[in-house]
Amino acid sequence: MKINRLMTLQVIAGIIASLGITSCSNTSTKGVSTATGWKINDKKGGFQYNTNYGDQQAPLGMVTIEGGTFTMGRVQDDVMYDWNNNPTQQYVQSFYMDETEVTNVMYNEYLYWLKTVFPPSDENYKHIYEGALPDTMVWRNRLGFSESLTTSYLRHPAYANYPVVGVSWVQANDFAKWRTDRVNEATLEKSGYLKKNAKILEAYGDNHFSTETYLAAPDALYGGNRDIVFQGVRNKAKDGKKNIYATQEFGLFTAEFRLPTEAEWEYAAVGLIGNREYNSYKGRKKYPWDGAHTRTGKRKVLGDQMANFKQGRADYGGISGWSTDGADITNQVKSYPPNDFGLYDMAGNVAEWVADVYRPSIGSEENDFNYFRGNVYYKNKIGADGKVEIVTAETIVYDTLPNGKIKARNLPGQVAQVLVDDSDTFLRQNFDSSDNRDYRDGASRGTTKGYNAPEHTLLADENGDMVRKYDSNKRTSLVNDQSRVYKGGSWKDRAYWLDPATRRFFAEDQATDYIGFRCAMTKVGAKPSKKRSKN
Repeated sequence: MKINRLMTLQVIAGIIASLGITSCSNTSTKGVSTATGWKINDKKGGFQYNTNYGDQQAPLGMVTIEGGTFTMGRVQDDVMYDWNNNPTQQYVQSFYMDETEVTNVMYNEYLYWLKTVFPPSDENYKHIYEGALPDTMVWRNRLGFSESLTTSYLRHPAYANYPVVGVSWVQANDFAKWRTDRVNEATLEKSGYLKKNAKILEAYGDNHFSTETYLAAPDALYGGNRDIVFQGVRNKAKDGKKNIYATQEFGLFTAEFRLPTEAEWEYAAVGLIGNREYNSYKGRKKYPWDGAHTRTGKRKVLGDQMANFKQGRADYGGISGWSTDGADITNQVKSYPPNDFGLYDMAGNVAEWVADVYRPSIGSEENDFNYFRGNVYYKNKIGADGKVEIVTAETIVYDTLPNGKIKARNLPGQVAQVLVDDSDTFLRQNFDSSDNRDYRDGASRGTTKGYNAPEHTLLADENGDMVRKYDSNKRTSLVNDQSRVYKGGSWKDRAYWLDPATRRFFAEDQATDYIGFRCAMTKVGAKPSKKRSKN
């Protein structure tokens, strides 16, 4: 009986193997689905998927920030009595961050692309380039002479690797979106899905690359030009990619470049990884570097400042012959040592925009994972033909910002976006509206005036020009849904603001000579794999 039973089990096992019956799993074995037994990436067609995808690599110019828990907010005395940074425990998911601030040369590349693809001489496009230009007048002072900086700081090669300033929060976000498209465009070109050098020679107006357009309607990219947008790798049909466009399943597309959240920025700036022993931190850093002082103790550079900041009244760097920080205003990036994550200038040089809408308190009771205030949810606009709607030169929509600048809502060639509606929020538990900027902030629902900050009314005359009129209502606060957080000290700030926990706010459409920005990117997939050690 035992022998017969064993033989029966063996027969059943053989039948199962011959039929390809498998257990439930989300993996594949040698190109065969363990869910269905069907072949993945079959040359004859069918389901295509990158089954050999490894770990995501840090993008060029970025460093990996391994996620973890930390105490967000100040643990030192609040000498400014702002009471806006009380400590709270937060967890930040792994992400990438630019090792330096975005520089003038990086931003000039962006301006060059806009001017080439959307020439200001074309009436349909004239506001696109103008809306991206930094405000170089931020260098002016009623009782100071800085006129040369208004003409040289942005463009002159002497300042090429200095952090860009005069850029508003709105402009910084547009740069990040543009950067995402350019990186993805180069990747697809290298992989054979786009015509070589079309990004330089044939991009104009509506006809350029947009990540969202490629994923939603690839046959509409570059005006549907099949000579530029290939279906599969040209002359390599045998690899199984014939008659298909690249999709997210291929693993070719990068995650979005964006501004870091406030929690991400502070976590990365303080760099507590250098103070770790096993699964705990050995104390709290006051600055991005070790110690309670701003000067280095290293023998060769003893007494030099660890960052570029204002050391006292009219003291922006010491005396002639003994400059302690080597700068008059901003300084070239990487001029000071990096923190323990490998990030430069997380204190000093310029303060930096982060993604969050400002409120005086952090709502840690509602969320302690990837905390962020400022979510506004959009979706692709669907036209009457049931297809996604691509913005054209004729359908482009411009918005006039409170500062008078005109901004394109979406660039021609991109997918038009609309706010999510009731069909997307019905019976949801995690969100119930498109705009969540004022969620549980003490204001009554549906209003942005919880802090008595009336919105600036935008009026236009018969020619469409803005009527420049100031608010007549009295204010008790400058806080509203257009107030954005910026972090870190700058060349104009005292040492107090070098503490990564300090936080301030500024209108999202305004710019200064001391606020810049850097980009971040969420890490997809696994947490960075490192061998665990004591330190």
